[in-house]
This record gives sequence, C-alpha cells and structure tokens, in this order.
Amino acid sequence: MTVPDEQLLHYVEDFGLYFEQFGLARTAGRMLGWLLVCDPPHQTMDELVEALQVSKSSISTMSRLLIHIGLVSKVSFPGERKDYYRVGEYAWIQGWETKNNQTNQMKQMAARGLALLPEEATERRERLQEMYDLYAFLEAELPKLTQRWLESRQKS
Repeated sequence: MTVPDEQLLHYVEDFGLYFEQFGLARTAGRMLGWLLVCDPPHQTMDELVEALQVSKSSISTMSRLLIHIGLVSKVSFPGERKDYYRVGEYAWIQGWETKNNQTNQMKQMAARGLALLPEEATERRERLQEMYDLYAFLEAELPKLTQRWLESRQKS
C-alpha cells in the first residue's frame, strides 16, 4: 500500500471539498480522490480507513454511494476473502451519463413550467424558454460528445 505523503493527502482533501460543493459527502470525495492516486489501485476497507483516517462505517456507507453512482467498483481476487474497492472501469462515462440524465430532467422541468403559463405571458415565459432551449441543446449534443470521446479512445 502507498504511504500517503503530505501532498497526496492535500489532494485527497481537496477532492473531498470539491465533492462537498455539490451536496455529496466529503468522505465520498476523499475516498474517490484516494482511489485515483493510490498504489495499488484497489484498496481494502481497512486500507481506506487507515489512509483516510475515517471509520469503517463511513467507508462502508460512502462505498455503497460511490458504487451506486458508478464511480467505484467492488472487486475480489481468487483465494482472498477481502473485498477491494477501485475506481470503476467506466466511472467517468457513467458520471457523464448521470449528468446527461439531469439535463433531461431540467428540460422536462422547464417544459412543465411553460405548460403552466399562458401563451400571452411572454416575459414570464422567456426565462423558462431559455432554460428549455439550453437543456434541449445539451441533451442533443452531450451524447455526441461522449461518442466522439469514446471513438478517440479506441484510436489511441
């Protein structure tokens, strides 16, 4: 296991603070940050507890969350009884697809608001129409970007 140095620990802490800005638990961000830089790239719960200086229950809870959203995978190895955690194989694509789903939900919220307002309420509708137009555009374009990125990865 990699012994965390001071700079890595600061990086991991910054990752946690970044996650916290979006309403996620700091420990989830710290766990993901550590899994991005640790050696070996898979860690047991005990190794995560030691590196991050948090409780087993916290790691257990955050690992379930990170697995659920597709950023972390639980793996096992033949002949070993322990589970290991690592950054998911398609973590960034799954995170991006989650963002795409949020885009669709925002577009639907704008459409719902537009349906509630009378046609003649032009000024009131403009705010929602701009929101709808942006999210409709993103909903159409983000999958194309994802596809282009996947194609570029296959070429390299």
